[in-house]
Amino acid sequence: MSEPPGAAVSLAEAPAADTPPPPLTAQRVVPLRRPGRWIATAVVLVLVAQFAHGLATNPFYQWDRFGYWFLRPTILDGLVITLEVTLYSAALGLLGGILLALARLSRSPVLRAVSWTYVWALRSIPLIVVLIFLYNFSALYRTLSVGVPFGPAFFSFDESRLATDMVVAVVGLSLNEAAYAAEVVRGGILSVDQGQHEAASALGLPKRYQFTRIVLPQALRSITPNYVNQLIGLVKSTSLVFYVSLLDLFGTVQTMGSTYPGDIVPLLLVVTVWYLVLTSLVSVAQFYVERHYARGATRSLPPTPVQKLRSALKELRLRARREAAV
Repeated sequence: MSEPPGAAVSLAEAPAADTPPPPLTAQRVVPLRRPGRWIATAVVLVLVAQFAHGLATNPFYQWDRFGYWFLRPTILDGLVITLEVTLYSAALGLLGGILLALARLSRSPVLRAVSWTYVWALRSIPLIVVLIFLYNFSALYRTLSVGVPFGPAFFSFDESRLATDMVVAVVGLSLNEAAYAAEVVRGGILSVDQGQHEAASALGLPKRYQFTRIVLPQALRSITPNYVNQLIGLVKSTSLVFYVSLLDLFGTVQTMGSTYPGDIVPLLLVVTVWYLVLTSLVSVAQFYVERHYARGATRSLPPTPVQKLRSALKELRLRARREAAV
């Protein structure tokens, strides 16, 4: 029986059955093609390029005036006031939030009721209303006294002398911040496994030691990212203290904008960039605080930006060596 034409050639070209496959290092891995991802990337890059081009070439932004105002002493004075108000309000608000959270979690019905009422009221009232109410507080109570309820007063003082613009701003922001911080702290404490509480109680540890050394360090893993988000909101909320006659960063820009109406846009860009700088610094601090409290909870700590850069450079060098060897 004759073979069909070309059969001998096909058998000769076919590889032998016992021929070993090429090594994995010699095989080329072809990645899966994703045209949708490339199209979306191209569209985003075009939009970003158009936005950057318009931002750089539009004369309406007046970048020369932006450079003039950015580091002016008046702007820096307002920036210092913003930082002071933020730091004082963040510290007092966090302290008040911890006390309110502990009161909310206590067994006393009076403490729970007062804490819940405070959080409910301060989260319901707009911050601008709280600030304006405190600014006009002296009209309701000209003097404040400390003494026995419904009895004699030990000492009294003039409220108008104590409530300066800085005090009104810090007290108003702290009261508002404490209400939100209380829920953040309470949620972080409740996120700790109940077995940790039971184990600490079984060891006979004092309540204060249980909270400071066992519960709080674990709760901070949940509290830190949530409270930093709240802190970023506090940085932006300081712009409202302008309405209680405190010239912070935003208040200074508002005043300069009224004096120099032709520079309103560059002044707004100045305050925008400074707020971006402040919130970026808070985000950097958040990263390192979260990394610190992640010890013992993850197998490896998240790499820092410097470590990421070193790893990327090392990978590029290895890739270049492999290509040179080929």
